[in-house]
Amino acid sequence: MKNALITGITGQDGSYLAELLLEKGYNVYGIWRRKATVDYGNIAHLKDKVHLIYADMTDPVSLISAMRISQADEVYNLAAQSFVATSWDTPLGTADIDAIGVTNMLEAIRIVKPEAHFYQASTSEMFGLVQEIPQKETTPFYPRSPYGVAKLYGHWITKNYRESYGMFACSGILFNHESERRGLEFVTRKITDAVARIKLGVQEYVELGNMDSKRDWGHSKDYVRAMWLMLQQDTPDDYVIATNETRTVREFVETAFGHVGIEIEWKGTGVDEVGINKADGKTVVKVNKKFFRPAEVDILLGDPAKAESKLGWKRDISFSELVERMVKNDLDRVQKEIKVKEIVG
Repeated sequence: MKNALITGITGQDGSYLAELLLEKGYNVYGIWRRKATVDYGNIAHLKDKVHLIYADMTDPVSLISAMRISQADEVYNLAAQSFVATSWDTPLGTADIDAIGVTNMLEAIRIVKPEAHFYQASTSEMFGLVQEIPQKETTPFYPRSPYGVAKLYGHWITKNYRESYGMFACSGILFNHESERRGLEFVTRKITDAVARIKLGVQEYVELGNMDSKRDWGHSKDYVRAMWLMLQQDTPDDYVIATNETRTVREFVETAFGHVGIEIEWKGTGVDEVGINKADGKTVVKVNKKFFRPAEVDILLGDPAKAESKLGWKRDISFSELVERMVKNDLDRVQKEIKVKEIVG
């Protein structure tokens, strides 16, 4: 029976990965940070099945201790300050966790169990101002946010430890992947939550940023399977994980509203653009310039050919199904919230 250690286990990807590893018979350990109140995040349903260790990516001693406790055969580094917008507000904190934190984890592995297999969660945001379309493992990087820059450091330090120390260390360059467990601060979940609230009559409209941004969206459950596959190979390598399909934020909005029977008509352009419900003429989407990034990433489109051929990976959940799952989840959640309010009065 293998031991696995997951940093960021309470997050979207961490929870799906924990489920996958438990299904495969692993002993699963997870790192989480001490908080004033206990918060299991997305693993409340798994809390009795995993072993949780208090540690922090900025505290090397705690990571060494976590490695000694878990004796992990596989380490999945999913911990990060992962919200791009927040990285502009906390650039140094983002660097501490997303960049230096990776080195701290690699050092902990090297000191305690250098033969362990290591996965680093890299990101398509490292491509930023894209140099070619679609983006592949060989595409030059050009990050456009403190988040992207910090993640690029994490990506390169992983490669350096692999080449310098002979460690089994790989990076998955994952393009946008969403799910029902995505945080409400992310644009996709912000949209599906708003769709549910507007449909149920508890919200009038949602404010969004750049509607023309294009992203390659997949489901987290498919993407964590790719992480696991990377660590089962004979030799470590880096892989782009993507769908090879790109859609605008506007298309995501249309698809989400479409799943609740609302057809959107667009009027205006840029910061004056609004989305109107064709059925009743009410504005349900407004563009607000405060949600635009200081430096925009206009298009991300990944080529997963290497992962498909070498790992045998392929996504199972389509874009439409992804959005439908998210909308249905938020409809159920908001309906429960409404019922609770009615009972409480």
